[in-house]
Amino acid sequence: MKQIDRSEIIGFIETHIEFYHTRILEGLLSLKLSKILKRKNPYLFKAKNINVAQKLIKSILDAHLSSQEEGIFGGFLEELAIFICANVYNGKKSSAEGIDLEFEKGGIRYIVSVKSGPNWGNSGQISKMRDNFKKVKRILRTNVSKINVVAVNGCCYGKDNRPDKGDYLKLCGQRFWDIISGDESLYTDIIEPLGHQAKEHNRRFCEEYAKVINLFTLEFSQEYCDKTGAIEWKKLVLFNSGK
Repeated sequence: MKQIDRSEIIGFIETHIEFYHTRILEGLLSLKLSKILKRKNPYLFKAKNINVAQKLIKSILDAHLSSQEEGIFGGFLEELAIFICANVYNGKKSSAEGIDLEFEKGGIRYIVSVKSGPNWGNSGQISKMRDNFKKVKRILRTNVSKINVVAVNGCCYGKDNRPDKGDYLKLCGQRFWDIISGDESLYTDIIEPLGHQAKEHNRRFCEEYAKVINLFTLEFSQEYCDKTGAIEWKKLVLFNSGK
């Protein structure tokens, strides 16, 4: 085990968080109204009695952006975890299906599937992760017969007070960051540098977000509102779900 300097972690976060903000902004600016209208459930918004065009656009856009941000930020946290583990335990990004990180610690080979939070998948997805763990364990033990392999579902935030799932460990929040770094306080120490220039990034995003809301509302009103200003729901459903 090696020690990693806090300045190295901060430097990595501040550099790569810039890329996260850039991708989020680029994703917003590249959006087309037709794209998000096709991906969201028009029946849901009708059931919620949303009849104001701008409110409907905002709801659809926010739902799309929230899903996009979760995915991009999850990728960033995975990269951070690999960077830290590589410096402390010579960890490496795995080439095996469904495995993000491999490292050795205390005579144990850990294979890790990194997720953002604890509630990340349904039963089918969890079953698939289990299958991936079993496959990699089998391969590793074929190559090195006496190797002790432990599978880990590592979650970057949250809690699970029953981490032993039988054939794998589910380590969330502090437990996850501790096992890949050997530092129990790391999970709180990384929060501050994540805010690097966040105010400036947020200001720029809000400016562009307002423009997109206005443009999409105008486009939507012209295409899916009648002469009285009422939303033509049948026309919207036809676009979203028609043959």
